[in-house]
Amino acid sequence: MFIGIDLGTSSIKMILIDHNQSILASANSSLTVQSPKDGFSEQNPQEWIDSTMECLEVLKSKKPKEFSQTISIGISGHMHGATLIDKDGNVIRPCILWNDTRSYQECEEFEKQNFDVRSISGNITMPGFTAPKINWIKNNEIDNFKKIFKVLLPKDYLRFVLTGEFFSEMSDASGTLWLDIQKRKWSNQLLSCSFLEEKHMPDLVEGNEQTGFLKKDLKEKFNFNNNVKVVGGAGDNAAAATGMGITNKNQSFISLGTSGVFFYPH
Repeated sequence: MFIGIDLGTSSIKMILIDHNQSILASANSSLTVQSPKDGFSEQNPQEWIDSTMECLEVLKSKKPKEFSQTISIGISGHMHGATLIDKDGNVIRPCILWNDTRSYQECEEFEKQNFDVRSISGNITMPGFTAPKINWIKNNEIDNFKKIFKVLLPKDYLRFVLTGEFFSEMSDASGTLWLDIQKRKWSNQLLSCSFLEEKHMPDLVEGNEQTGFLKKDLKEKFNFNNNVKVVGGAGDNAAAATGMGITNKNQSFISLGTSGVFFYPH
């Protein structure tokens, strides 16, 4: 049995599937978004945790025998959000979400370098991405910036809560502006544009690689029989594409949700 978790902007969605990929049970739990000022969009990561635990309880109640036989968990989630962790593993401030626009001035700062930022990152710098959010925090919340131990994308913070491990994967990492997309690793040059180093980032894996096991206390809490592996997963649009079989260059799809996306493999 396998569990899939999607951390969406408006809700946590979860499914339990068997080895034939048949859905045995599903659950969802709503999330809230805070907008303290015009252009600000934030979320409290504690909501992600509470909603995840709630959904796990629902799956367990619906299919207890099958649920207990789970061997692996995969996670997808909304991309680009900046979740800041201190050295004690605590969240420093609310997560700044993908649809937050406060860092438009920091986008110019990020690209004012003596090298071509876009050729390494493969992206134009926009407020939606993770990097300019960190520049905004340095410019406006210096005390919070100084506390940064790790910068995690939303689903990767949820992974940390489930496993105690710091990992991300290529699809989500590519949306930070810090990934060298050709070398498939963090770029020290790009990180320096946000006054960060590689030590501030999670380790990188491919989406199907193992990133640790569910913590012992959670395994016991939910009565899992196995040591449950947690795999890399993917950013929400990459996960959706894979789920629909959009893997070839002559395929594409349009997603009209909280955001609008045109996706095609390259």
